[in-house]
Amino acid sequence: MTAKTIARLRSHAPHDTGGANITALFDFAASRLDSPQPEQPEFDGFEPEGRRRRYRTIWISDVHLGTRGCNADLLIDFLDHVDSDRMYLVGDMIDGWRLKKRFYWPAAHNDVVWRLMKRVRRGTRMVYIPGNHDEMFRQFAGLDFGGIQIRRKAIHETADGRRLLVLHGDEFDAITLAHTWLAHVGDAAYTALMAVNRWVNAFRRRAGMPYWSLSKHAKAKVKNAVAFISRFEEVVAQAAGSRGVDGVVCGHIHTAEMRDIAGVAYYNDGDWVEGCTALVEHHDGRMELLHWADEIARRERDAAAPAPLTLAA
Repeated sequence: MTAKTIARLRSHAPHDTGGANITALFDFAASRLDSPQPEQPEFDGFEPEGRRRRYRTIWISDVHLGTRGCNADLLIDFLDHVDSDRMYLVGDMIDGWRLKKRFYWPAAHNDVVWRLMKRVRRGTRMVYIPGNHDEMFRQFAGLDFGGIQIRRKAIHETADGRRLLVLHGDEFDAITLAHTWLAHVGDAAYTALMAVNRWVNAFRRRAGMPYWSLSKHAKAKVKNAVAFISRFEEVVAQAAGSRGVDGVVCGHIHTAEMRDIAGVAYYNDGDWVEGCTALVEHHDGRMELLHWADEIARRERDAAAPAPLTLAA
């Protein structure tokens, strides 16, 4: 898509969702398309060591660009180490709720956007399904933005012939649908928890310890949170089954999961605020969840391990 088309989208950016802030993002996108960028080396295949792993499909969601809680550095590392034929951005890529209150957009968030657009230029088929935090982009469903297809939902066919419904998932969240004010109160409390999470991990980095999610740990320990997550998964899977598909891929609840629910394959790709996870499809149709903080920790352990001794003949 050309800068002219971006200008058209920019002119329709809704002012009730932080219009000046959102149009600033369109300005950025146009500038990145029009200006030359340094080339990155192309990678393909799983080996040798240090080269990108290649998958058939990648799903990521709940990145929340525009917030301090976004783990942009981990996502950049992920994007620099994997590649795919197709990629789905399953909502809440940008946090319009927070941008409406205060504009926060560091260089690392620019780098995430540029890497995604670079993939499209290299031929990756990319589909963007806006969520509730970036709902201002839902009005553009059916359009292409810089080669990125914007859709409300999609059907993905795996290499082994299964049909998966892909959507963000807020459609099945009763609080988001019926009590928007309560959702915003919860968002404020969540933002405070993520601030504590940043302090905890700043200390862990200084101590040479790997990333650890306080909020993810808290959710696993709170009975009501566990019950909500389980019920959400069941409702989403039931809805997918009623539409005649084999499975569903969603995000929204920041809880990565793969499981069978009454014969329907339920996949949640997680988030890049707490868990830093992605869902991938291998070229034979196998699905896998990647926990990227664990991947980085393993890589660092391997790099720090002493080289094996070799005995002279």
